[in-house]
Amino acid sequence: MRAVVSADVVGIGAGPAGLGAAMRLAEAGRSVVLLERDARVGGLAASFTLGGMRGDLGSHRLHPSTTAPVMEVLRRLLGTDLQVRPRNGRMRIAGRFTPFPPRIADLTKTLPPRLVLGLARAAAIAPTRRARADTFADVVRAQLGPTMLDMFYAPYIQKIWGLPATELSGELARRRVSARGPMDLVRKAVKRDATGGSFCYPRRGFGQIADALATAASDAGADIRLDHAAIEIDVGRGDVRVRTSAGVEVHAPVGLSTLPINVTARLVAPALPSEVMSAAARLTSRGVVLVYLVVERPQWTTFDAHYLPALDTVIARVSEPKNYRVSADDPEHLTVLCAELPATPGDELWASADADLGALVAEQLAAQGLPHVVASTTHVERLAHVYPVYRVGYERDLSAVTTALDAHPQLLTLGRHGSFAHDNSHHSLDQAWAAADALASGTLDVAAWRVAREAFKTHVVED
Repeated sequence: MRAVVSADVVGIGAGPAGLGAAMRLAEAGRSVVLLERDARVGGLAASFTLGGMRGDLGSHRLHPSTTAPVMEVLRRLLGTDLQVRPRNGRMRIAGRFTPFPPRIADLTKTLPPRLVLGLARAAAIAPTRRARADTFADVVRAQLGPTMLDMFYAPYIQKIWGLPATELSGELARRRVSARGPMDLVRKAVKRDATGGSFCYPRRGFGQIADALATAASDAGADIRLDHAAIEIDVGRGDVRVRTSAGVEVHAPVGLSTLPINVTARLVAPALPSEVMSAAARLTSRGVVLVYLVVERPQWTTFDAHYLPALDTVIARVSEPKNYRVSADDPEHLTVLCAELPATPGDELWASADADLGALVAEQLAAQGLPHVVASTTHVERLAHVYPVYRVGYERDLSAVTTALDAHPQLLTLGRHGSFAHDNSHHSLDQAWAAADALASGTLDVAAWRVAREAFKTHVVED
């Protein structure tokens, strides 16, 4: 016999979006039950301890474009633990490293001459160039020229998404490439010179943000239930009823799902037509294998992250969490590296043994001209849903699924996964704030939520 729990709102997924919405709703006096399948909060933005050091699930930052309402709350929750840090990354292009994000001097001093000449040529003919088709390759070629596409974007996109840039929608370029032309790249570099690139990062790892939101939500009365995976969502009776793997059923007038939108569709399947379920099945995500190397030395390099766009290595990025922060808690005698290897569940990388992955990463880092690594410990995390795959034509499938789910306005989908969006954490928090505002009266303000969702479509990812 299932235990039945009632609340004003039931949330599914305790990542930044779910936690932020739960906190805001609970502080507004709503009863909230938030369900999370894992034993920890944070989702993709969680942190954990390895070798006595806090590490993240990949490289995360809180960017300067975080909106003021969100930043105000995070500063209140984290205090001085939320540090402002200088950007200090590098990118390897055509066999050489250049600072990333680049400053104006880098555009001529460290970038390959071929790339500089290509950018100059692209700037000269930019007004006459138009995309031939709405693919990632055509949009970037039209905006930044073929040199930038071929030397950087095309290989990097293929590495991360597992498909050539010609098979990915132009919408991915609009969401992923902030520069709209070569001169825009220069303007951004000039601005970076004037202001200095920076970001915010918590002293105890990026997951400290999720932990603080969870604490604030609980203090306000939200009931956060870990190890409670949603296994069925019933929207057929005018409310939302969520059955969980822990034998609990939560009933609420409104539900918030931050699960991948195709997973949400599968959990409400009896309420959706078969053609919608077929569309949902075509909305797929690319995963990532995170390989952590514990290195017995105080610091590996002075850089926070190295970006490796070329296809001569399976590593897309390697970060050193110790360089993201200043913390007396970090052990002085060791550091931890996190290498990100985009993969698909079941492929060769995904199935490789942890020790083999550690050896592969160490070997390929050396081949990229980076310092030799001897790891005392290797740890691997495999994340199945990280990058939504924007195949050409995916928009039709996404529209079919969202339209079908919108027919049940008591269930909102939000967050990176729920929006099928390659977004930053601050974008997910913006969605959380908007969802809570739309529910401020106790019932959903459908018009306000629709306006907010349209704004979400303009988000552009920041690295």
